[in-house]
Amino acid sequence: MKAILIANPKGGSGKTTLSVNIAGFLANQGKRVALLDLDRQKSATLWVNARPPDLPAITTLESSQGEGPSIDRLVIDTPAGLHGKNLAHAARLAKKIIVPISPSLFDLHASRDFLKTLSNEKEARKCQVGVVGMRMSSRTHAALALENFLAGLDLPILAYLRETQIYVNAAFEGKSLFDLPPHLATRELEQWEFMLDWLEKG
Repeated sequence: MKAILIANPKGGSGKTTLSVNIAGFLANQGKRVALLDLDRQKSATLWVNARPPDLPAITTLESSQGEGPSIDRLVIDTPAGLHGKNLAHAARLAKKIIVPISPSLFDLHASRDFLKTLSNEKEARKCQVGVVGMRMSSRTHAALALENFLAGLDLPILAYLRETQIYVNAAFEGKSLFDLPPHLATRELEQWEFMLDWLEKG
């Protein structure tokens, strides 16, 4: 089983949005997917429970259950403030870590500290780490600020995901971007291409 950890200690950075859409993509690729929802709000769990039965199945995995033998991919949605032993335990499960970052000064500073923590965390050093710019377009001051922020850290920017209601509307129905008819999300699907390739490699 390959696990993907979505983490950033800053609340509101887009962790759950990223988690459920990655799970939706993998499920649509024929993978047996589970979501491990570590956030107290349990938003990812609510999304799974709202998922229509005719869509590719996604299950939830309680943290006490360990690794399920029938799962190909595990997507781990983490809470704000993840650190210390909880971070080490989550990283121990993961092969890849994605850090979503929102376009604000406060998010950049919080993310800088978190990325430094990751680089010093023994369990995280064995993982591939990538960054996603949330609620920003590639040709903006926010994107330039993110690129400058990451200069010298040798971390890939996997995607810039623009702010759009398509994610919100899909989530209300327990759907991901990848459950929608492609013509409804052409621009968004293009933004995901590099990240999906990164996810599937290795």
